[in-house]
Amino acid sequence: MKLDILCFGAHPDDVELGCSGTIAKEVSLGKKVGIVDLTRGELGTRGSVEIRNAESKKASEILGVTVRENLDMRDGFFINDETHQIKVIQMIRKYKPEIVICNAIDDRHIDHGKGSKLVSDACFLSGLRKIETSLNNESQEAWRPKVVYHYIQWKNIEPDFVVDISEFIEVKTKSILAYSSQFYTEDSNEPVTPIATKNFLESIHYRSQDFGRLVGVDYAEGFTVERYLAVNSLSDLK
Repeated sequence: MKLDILCFGAHPDDVELGCSGTIAKEVSLGKKVGIVDLTRGELGTRGSVEIRNAESKKASEILGVTVRENLDMRDGFFINDETHQIKVIQMIRKYKPEIVICNAIDDRHIDHGKGSKLVSDACFLSGLRKIETSLNNESQEAWRPKVVYHYIQWKNIEPDFVVDISEFIEVKTKSILAYSSQFYTEDSNEPVTPIATKNFLESIHYRSQDFGRLVGVDYAEGFTVERYLAVNSLSDLK
């Protein structure tokens, strides 16, 4: 199965928080989009693996993604080495995406920056045919995505470009709230975490509004790039 876009997150809900509006928009345009979570977020203060598995399934249905997989790396302790790179390479070669989107290049949670570099490195290595991989006892062909983009998470990183998600802000919000164990609710007895506050919940909208403000739309999501963006003419820029 070939995908147009493959999104990676260190934890279930990273992708929803970072780029679910963009995913919903691309799906509405007929693109095939997949999500790969590196870990199951088992070290999270709230919820459990079983709860988060169910929540990620619900969020995937809301977004209409074609496929979602989990690589079962160790939350908090995965590293950017050959063993972990091969696991990501197998996913890239399996789905052959033109575009890969992954974690923020730097962030409050240590897994986010690690996951960003791991996926980015794997995207390059995946294009080297002398690195041999197989999946389900079948040899895989080399494949390198055309571009790698990074969504923005906790830290206020300056975006290289933004995507207008004005028509999809409610889908984004709904997909995030599918992770009800992780976020603020008035009747919750769970411990308070940085993302389980009313302020953080409200930030889903006001941060998207701020990115939208930069380009004169209601809501947007920001991304950074690893290389220069190319256009055919100045008229392609808005």
